[in-house]
Amino acid sequence: MSSETVSLFHLIGWKDAVEKTFSHKPHYIMAMRGEKMCGILPLFEIKSRIFGHALVSVPFGVYGGICAQDQEACDSLKSSAETLANLIGVDYLELRNKVNPLRQFSSFSQFENGPNGQNRLNGPDSPKWKTKDLYVTFQRPIFETIDKNFDAIPRKQRRMIRQGMKNDLNSKTGGIKDLEEFYSIYARNVRDLGSPVYPLAFFKALMENFNDSFILSIWKNEKMVAGVLTFVFKDIVMPYYGGGLREYFDYAINDFMYWELMKYGCEKGYNVFDFGRSKKDTGSYHFKRHWGFEPTDLNYYCYLVKSKNIPNVSPVNPKYKLFINIWRRLPLNLTNWLGPKLVRGIP
Repeated sequence: MSSETVSLFHLIGWKDAVEKTFSHKPHYIMAMRGEKMCGILPLFEIKSRIFGHALVSVPFGVYGGICAQDQEACDSLKSSAETLANLIGVDYLELRNKVNPLRQFSSFSQFENGPNGQNRLNGPDSPKWKTKDLYVTFQRPIFETIDKNFDAIPRKQRRMIRQGMKNDLNSKTGGIKDLEEFYSIYARNVRDLGSPVYPLAFFKALMENFNDSFILSIWKNEKMVAGVLTFVFKDIVMPYYGGGLREYFDYAINDFMYWELMKYGCEKGYNVFDFGRSKKDTGSYHFKRHWGFEPTDLNYYCYLVKSKNIPNVSPVNPKYKLFINIWRRLPLNLTNWLGPKLVRGIP
């Protein structure tokens, strides 16, 4: 299978954590050639009264989609997914490909949209594949020395990192024993951003399933003030769930945290720093660009079954503005109770 398309989110550990925590039904499709597997497509069925009925590859993950070693396997998986989506009667099927399939297999040229977004190979009244052009990802090599990594960061961000050093911040790496303390910071951070929080049980399941996962935490005066739950996949360091206390932002805790993680990756001999997905033209998008990372489009693909348009459950959708403003003002204990119930339906 293509090394470019396989990701952490194709692994059985992600399946088990999603299934155990949220009880979403998995539909894993495999392409077989004799007794040899030559492709896989992990799908989960998500049902929500608010956000609809969908097949997603994969929920709560930034990558996913078809992982195949050749054209025939790719075509087989794509066709099977379309059949399953129609059979179940979902609103839509979403594939979150890390790599644009146009670079992998020519058959995916049918995903290209013609005028007015109409698919070139499907009629105007039939379900269509469409591109969901909302997200980018940021990746960059980790250089062989700490100095080279530091010099590759633009001057302004280097100044922020030095500010963190002058503020007597320090970092620690830990495991599941640090999860609850980290989670209290993360939950507060996402509440302040206006988003519902994932349940603690999900993070616990992920850390139990992925032995290389760890929490890098930032401390000030013996108090944890920021942290990031990080995964390692092959030679890639992936900071995935992170947050910090706003009252400590003036100490440059976020810049210091990601530098400490990059330094950690260098010391461990990893080769790639995956800064993760961001919505275009948002705060996190510009933060990562200021670190010298260049965005790469994540062209997710949606196969519309009952839906007439590509779904948009992103916080940047204007229709959620009022909800976000209200959520930010709710007591933390309420958002920590209600958030996991809502986030279950937001893939």
